[in-house]
Amino acid sequence: MAANATWVRDHIRPIADYPKPGITFRDITPLLGNAAAFGRAVDDLVTRFHDVAVDRVVGIESRGFILAAPVAYRLRSGFVPVRKAGKLPWAVAREEYELEYGTDKLEIHRDAIHPGERVLVVDDVLATGGTAAATGRLIETLGGVIVGFGFLLELADLDGRSRLGEHRVESLTAY
Repeated sequence: MAANATWVRDHIRPIADYPKPGITFRDITPLLGNAAAFGRAVDDLVTRFHDVAVDRVVGIESRGFILAAPVAYRLRSGFVPVRKAGKLPWAVAREEYELEYGTDKLEIHRDAIHPGERVLVVDDVLATGGTAAATGRLIETLGGVIVGFGFLLELADLDGRSRLGEHRVESLTAY
C-alpha cells in the first residue's frame, strides 16, 4: 500500500462534486505550483525506484507528463508520452480500455519502446486502474518490461492496484 506522506495531502486541493455530484476531485495544481513540494514529489518518486534499472519512463496524458518527465531526467532515462487517440503524429500502437462510463483509447509511438527495455510508468492518480493497465498492455505489446508503476496519490477505495497484476506499485499517499 502507499506510504502515508501527509506533506503530499497538504498540497492537494479537494474539490467536492467535480466532475459530477458525489465525486471529490483531487487537484494537484497547488503541489505543482509549490517548487519545494513539486521537487520533493519528483525526488520521492525517484527514490521509490532507485533500486531498479529504468530505460524509459512513460507518462500518461496529461498530468502524468508533468511528473514523468522530471522523473525520467533524474533517472537518466528516456521519456515516452502515452496519449489519447489521435494526438500522436506517427505510427502508433493503440489500446482500447473500459471506463466507468464507456470506453477510451490510448496510443504510443511504435518505436518509443524497444523489446527488453525496462519501463517505469508514472501518473498523478491511481483510481480504478483502467488507464494504467491499458498503458501497461501497450508497453508489453511493444516488448517492454514494466519495472513498476509510480503515482503521486492513490484512491485506495477504488482498488485500481488490483488491475495492475503483480507489478510493483508505489504511491506517495493514499486516500
